[in-house]
Amino acid sequence: MLDLEDGVFMDQVEELVEGKRWAQLRDMLLLLEPADIALILDKLPEDRLPLLYRLLPKETAAEVFVEMDPDVQELLIKTFSDTELKEVLDELYVDDTVDLIEEMPASVVKRILKHTDPETRKSVNEILKYPEDSAGSIMTTEFVDLKRDMTVEDAFKRIRRTGIDKETINICYVTDPSRHLLGLVSIRTLLLAEEDEAIEDIMETNVIFATTLEDKEDVAQQLSKYDFLAMPVVDKESRLVGIVTIDDAIDVMEEEATEDFEIMAAITPTDKPYLRTGVWETVKSRIPWLMLLMLSATFTGIVINSFEDSLARCSVLIGFIPMLMGTGGNSGNQSSVAVIRGLSLNEISFSDLLEVVWKESRVAVVCGVLLACGNFVKLLVVDRGLMQNTEVTPLVALVICLTLVCTVFCAKVVGCMLPLLAEKIGLDPAVMAAPFISTIVDVLSLVIYFAFATALLGL
Repeated sequence: MLDLEDGVFMDQVEELVEGKRWAQLRDMLLLLEPADIALILDKLPEDRLPLLYRLLPKETAAEVFVEMDPDVQELLIKTFSDTELKEVLDELYVDDTVDLIEEMPASVVKRILKHTDPETRKSVNEILKYPEDSAGSIMTTEFVDLKRDMTVEDAFKRIRRTGIDKETINICYVTDPSRHLLGLVSIRTLLLAEEDEAIEDIMETNVIFATTLEDKEDVAQQLSKYDFLAMPVVDKESRLVGIVTIDDAIDVMEEEATEDFEIMAAITPTDKPYLRTGVWETVKSRIPWLMLLMLSATFTGIVINSFEDSLARCSVLIGFIPMLMGTGGNSGNQSSVAVIRGLSLNEISFSDLLEVVWKESRVAVVCGVLLACGNFVKLLVVDRGLMQNTEVTPLVALVICLTLVCTVFCAKVVGCMLPLLAEKIGLDPAVMAAPFISTIVDVLSLVIYFAFATALLGL
């Protein structure tokens, strides 16, 4: 794998550019994968980018173009002549052209569509009509279709004739004259079959497929689950309209994982790379969540103020509030992350709510008791014994430890329930992750703490 972090390779590129050794530079770039070439071009100054891009052969240039960030693609398109733009577009698969159009401003889209052939333009418009998060929006219409009355020999002739323009030929799909999906056959099966065998005799008829309006994340998970290289996509009349390939599925999973991480960190998701996102855009994505969480956190202040007199009579209790709130928040986050992951992998659903709560309750009791025992020893040995803090009496230690057990229990139950409830009402479970759970658990831990203090210490 190419490592650009040490800067050695980029120094070599700069040296070849300065010396105008274009042939040597071209040969060096062609030894790399398109994704690595795209990384190199992304790091170049804007004035040198078009020059180096034009060194690449037509097919390689198209593959590199697909791997580039949208803003770099836009920059290149503005420098392309009409002929160069058409050459790149002719080499792109339909789904890559759709991705490009979705990322570009209207003026650039108009120019792109102007230089695509009518058939591609029709396919692009068909895909663009599907919802953004659907299987139809990420499928490609470039696949090999066969007829069931073909022989293996006929199938190979068709693959050789049409396969060069298809995104994958590893799996071929069998359809009837109305394009209804009947089955599929792999290249491996064709190679091992006799030339005069009929396709209908060797094809698989138990085909797992997706529908055009199915959620693209669900389709990606199905591809991962069954280790497919591609999945057929049918419309509401069971006609084959496209396929979702594994590379697109990986992009979807990466995009969804990034979105979940951002939501769990209380950041509005964005599809721009971090270093290419402006300061004001970053502020806009963060400040609404920070404002909401700041206002919700004022509830902890209200609880503390309501017990101000009690705290004044036993001030030692104040020092343990951060520990209790922090432990509760951490406990809730553990449960929520485990449940969110289970939901994303379809390992659990809302129907498993009682089972999940029962499991987390048992885990919470064990964790809470172990933490309380360790904390009780620490309070008496370290705080009271070594640090000579006489205010930490066994009764105070008992209040803290009982609060700890109850807080951990409440935190884990809340942490496992909220994502499941969010999923049930149609919200992203990641919304119910760390920030919100911590705020809720903070309030609960304080209420429990002061309840025990009032009951046992007579405050």
